[in-house]
Amino acid sequence: MTATVTARTKTAAPLSRPGALDALRRHRTALIGAGAAVLLVLGAVLLGGGAWPGALSVDLSGPLGEASDWIVDNRDSHPVFLYFFGHISNVVVLSVRAVYLVLLAVGWAGVTAAAGLVAWRVAGLRLALTAVAAFAFCGLLGMWVPTMQTLALMVVAVAASVVLGAVLGLAAGLSDRTYRALRPVLDTMQVLPAFAYLLPVVLVFGIGVPAAVLATVVYAAPPMARLTALGLRDADAGVLEAAASLGATGRQRLLTARLPLARKELLLGLNQSIMMALSMAVIASVIGAGGLGDRVYQALASVDVGAALAAGIPIVLLAVVLDRVTAAAGARLGDAGPDSGRSRRLGWAVAAAGIAAVAVAGRLAGRLSWPDTWTVPIAEPVNRAVDWMTAHLYSGVPLVGGTADWAAHFTTWVLDPVRDGLLWLPWWAVLLLVGASALLIGTWRTALTAVLAMAAIGVLGVWAPALNTLSQVLAAVAVTLVIGFAVGIAAARSTRLERLLRPVLDVFQTMPQFVYLIPVVALFGVGRSPAVAAAVVYALPAVVRITTQGMRAVDPVAMESSRSLGATGRQQLLGVQLPLARPALLLAVNQGVVLVLAVVIIGGLVGGGALGYDVVFGLAQGDLATGLVAGAAIVCLGLMLDRVTQPTQRRAGKGA
Repeated sequence: MTATVTARTKTAAPLSRPGALDALRRHRTALIGAGAAVLLVLGAVLLGGGAWPGALSVDLSGPLGEASDWIVDNRDSHPVFLYFFGHISNVVVLSVRAVYLVLLAVGWAGVTAAAGLVAWRVAGLRLALTAVAAFAFCGLLGMWVPTMQTLALMVVAVAASVVLGAVLGLAAGLSDRTYRALRPVLDTMQVLPAFAYLLPVVLVFGIGVPAAVLATVVYAAPPMARLTALGLRDADAGVLEAAASLGATGRQRLLTARLPLARKELLLGLNQSIMMALSMAVIASVIGAGGLGDRVYQALASVDVGAALAAGIPIVLLAVVLDRVTAAAGARLGDAGPDSGRSRRLGWAVAAAGIAAVAVAGRLAGRLSWPDTWTVPIAEPVNRAVDWMTAHLYSGVPLVGGTADWAAHFTTWVLDPVRDGLLWLPWWAVLLLVGASALLIGTWRTALTAVLAMAAIGVLGVWAPALNTLSQVLAAVAVTLVIGFAVGIAAARSTRLERLLRPVLDVFQTMPQFVYLIPVVALFGVGRSPAVAAAVVYALPAVVRITTQGMRAVDPVAMESSRSLGATGRQQLLGVQLPLARPALLLAVNQGVVLVLAVVIIGGLVGGGALGYDVVFGLAQGDLATGLVAGAAIVCLGLMLDRVTQPTQRRAGKGA
């Protein structure tokens, strides 16, 4: 009898655990809320209020200043700089200069012909005409030389980032251990704002082209590495097994099976690296990259909207052409017929001959530089239009006010209260809210990472500027999600609206971050509100697109079942579509936060203040201690926001 009871007890114990786990999961939010409330009470009693205590901060300005001075003093004499970093710098400078001289030697006609013929061979006639028109428009705006400078830097940076990314991706694709080691590093690198990459390279290489190129390489390599690893790891197992059964070695399987099967992922990685390199090359004008980005930077510094627009349009045109051509190349891969090899070689031979003929003709005619008489200056008319807007639309418009009034009201009613509220909260309450928010959708590991990242900001001594930046991010994310979810849901329910939005979203998603500052400065002037507006416009396309895809991916069977039960359209939306699309909506929130932070930081160039301003000030004044501390805080803030908004599948959920 005792044995029977014991056996029943042993059998019933395991059966009770799933029920207990299910109960814990159902009441997870309530438990976290109750725990946070208890900790709030204990914190108020034991720790009191106030900002981050000075006793817990570490003043790094002295050590960083000394390290910066040592690097500057020894940059021309120390063996590490002479025989390692110096050689890297020289190779970068010589490479960029060589590409630039080749572009100048080919001439404007040769470069334009090359763009058109390469686009024709890769993507078809329509994109070839688009490429020719884009390069011609760069010349018409009087921006041919800056465009060539940016293009030369792009060629070198993309080549290096593709090689680096391919090598890392190859190692991660062939080795599980390397993949597990690289994945968190790549995840972190892809959520960091672009400004965070500038200061370390400036510290080592100084202001100039080498620092700009190397920052661009580091920023653009992760997408290539990630997609290369993905393509190699997802290769068809049947094909690999067939190659192995035929006696192919590991190297032969890689060259004849894995890499050919991963061609589309490799081209997608190339596309993403090109777009990120262009974005970073423009931002790197802050550290001496030159080219179109420098024209935009100098114009924004003097609030010359016309000059900024004249340089910003070629940046957009370059982004659209490069994105469309590389995307079309990936889409057309594998569509050719059986005799495509010979015709492809013949087509490339014709394209090369055409490029050479146009370049030689331009040199013989002495027309290497874009003719000055063929330029159409737009800076002055645009500035006149901005002056008119300032006089008539900034304020005093009946009933609606003006753009400056809107910016002032948004600052007074939204940004200031959010900032003041965050600064009013005790430091431990902020950490508690960060941890609880991360724990709601993640695991204890993500919550711990988020709390440690936020605490590191306090240790760095930039608690108040970081909360100022955070207030701008929260306000921009709120506006982005309200508009993005509404537009995304509408596009998911209307095919016509989705078709109308698609080309607009495509163009907006290819534009570099820097470009978004130009129209908001023209409309709203300078300050925190323009920075938030630029961040909203930059993040909105991704949120709309992810929301639309998530809503459209809802199981049709569930929708049909709800309709058969008599559910209205509103009931279907609230009771079926939104709950089933929750993973996509959480992904949209995460991407919106990451993209908003990237532009809010850049908004320091147009009066956004806080951490972005500290980085710009440190770069402009040579105060690398201030800049490096702000850059480290930006890294921590980006890591915290990513972990707080990144949903993680829990082990218990997998087993349920």
